[in-house]
Amino acid sequence: MSDHRKPPVLVTRRLAPGVVERLAPSCAVTQHDEELPMGRAGLLKAVHGRAAVITTLDDVVDDEFLDAAGPALRIVANHAVGTHNIDLAACARRGVPVSNTPGVLTAATADMAWALLLAATRRLGEGERLLRSGRSWAWAPTFLLGMELAGTPLGILGMGRIGRAVARRAAAFDMPVGYHNRTPLPAEPGGGPHWLPLDELLAKSMVLVVTCPLTAATRHLLNADRLAQLPPGAVVVSMTAGVVDELALAAALGSGALSAAAVDNFEHEPAVPPELLAQDRAVLAPHLGSATVRTRQAMGGLAVDNVLAVLAGGAPLTPVAAR
Repeated sequence: MSDHRKPPVLVTRRLAPGVVERLAPSCAVTQHDEELPMGRAGLLKAVHGRAAVITTLDDVVDDEFLDAAGPALRIVANHAVGTHNIDLAACARRGVPVSNTPGVLTAATADMAWALLLAATRRLGEGERLLRSGRSWAWAPTFLLGMELAGTPLGILGMGRIGRAVARRAAAFDMPVGYHNRTPLPAEPGGGPHWLPLDELLAKSMVLVVTCPLTAATRHLLNADRLAQLPPGAVVVSMTAGVVDELALAAALGSGALSAAAVDNFEHEPAVPPELLAQDRAVLAPHLGSATVRTRQAMGGLAVDNVLAVLAGGAPLTPVAAR
């Protein structure tokens, strides 16, 4: 097929090696081959006339975007599990399917949650900053004491794929696991994680890991009042931007109500609240949950598979319905 007859596809960011090349045989690909996003004006110009777009969480897909794309648009394939950057109802009204990349990033994100949990509870960030500062230090029986995990109650807010993977890893640390989800999961033979109402989960969790998706219902779900329900000295690990009120989290750390916290992505990336940056007991990561070569290749590959399926006349492999 000559290029002028191939369906035009826009890829809005640089993806993992080998991903975009899979589109070339059957699509006319335009790629913003940069680490940083295109910017709104560039995106609206580049999307015009495209049959498919592979987007990232920085690309807002709304009526303005869909107007700019025009009637040729047949799919928006989001290179992410979350779709809070996409107006799903607007896409549904125009008959434009939306896909995401579930499943393929579960293990990597759960591993990162545990990396942050361990860093926060054992004060690794503070220790590294101390060594790099060149300040004098000496081992002492009371030096940088952290939290013992064995037997410590772990709460998980959001028991989807990632939450369940976090819970499975907790068995290696002998941590009892409670969780809150909109719908309780079937009970596991011989015990396992148990469902609790949100207020009860908060009251019982010395370590709380947040993995639920960001929706209108979960935005700032963990506000100052709810953070205050955690036991004194609890630790919060946030893997979802916007669910934890970042300013309230910083205040709880500053007051000593929480002993530590870890955050992997932020509500207004790349900005991080100065109040949170000022907290020495906060472990802060620049959105690294799925950042392994294998996982990012799998995410990009699934986005490509969704595009190819729709352009071939089929349905998306991992569609996302309007809520």
